[in-house]
Amino acid sequence: MNTVVENNLNENRAENFNKLYSLNVNDKAEKKGSLSYLSWSFAWAEFKKIYPDATYRVIQNPVTNLPFFEDRNLGIMVFTEVSADGLVYQMWLPVMNSSNKAMKSYPYSYNVFNRNKNTEETITVEAATMFDVNKSIMRCLTKNLAMFGLGLYIFNGEDVPADATNNVEHQQIKTTAIQKRTAPRVAPSTTDRYSGIRNALSSINSMDNLMGLYNQHRSEVEGNPEIKAMFSNKKNELLMTA
Repeated sequence: MNTVVENNLNENRAENFNKLYSLNVNDKAEKKGSLSYLSWSFAWAEFKKIYPDATYRVIQNPVTNLPFFEDRNLGIMVFTEVSADGLVYQMWLPVMNSSNKAMKSYPYSYNVFNRNKNTEETITVEAATMFDVNKSIMRCLTKNLAMFGLGLYIFNGEDVPADATNNVEHQQIKTTAIQKRTAPRVAPSTTDRYSGIRNALSSINSMDNLMGLYNQHRSEVEGNPEIKAMFSNKKNELLMTA
């Protein structure tokens, strides 16, 4: 591919990532126990505005032709794949109950200690149904779309934290304060097309998370010196604080 064309493609991808990452999706997020999930219908609608030719598929088990994979001991896992603008990302999610416990094709029990009663209690996880599988597939799809930036801040570099909303609000307040302090240095007509990437990097707190973000967007990073410099600066920052 021509270098100029490739650079333009990578810049366009970076701008699209920024648009999706900067989108406030808090009012479309759903709570399931301690985890947050983005409404799949809203997520897909917003994603198609940026990538109108995007497609997705649910990965089927080649042995059973069913849309899930099962391990009798570990549980059930679903997988999706999203293709957009030449990028293809896969994602996976276990089928879980309302307490975020992995479900299997049969009921099983586990013990927990009840501090209030000072005794152990037995809790049963019901067998998964196709309804549970279907919900997990659509939640997996929204997690897949986060790889392109949409709602990525909810995940905060790992599994969805219990205080995701508070963390996002804190980050938004912090970002707004920084922008106000630095506003006089920027001409009114100037916009930062990489603000989404800067925000994503600001939430990174470990080398593993940084490498994860880099691997997800390797082509954009390597094809854009400005973005690559941001990643290098973040790497140096983490090494200095290690």
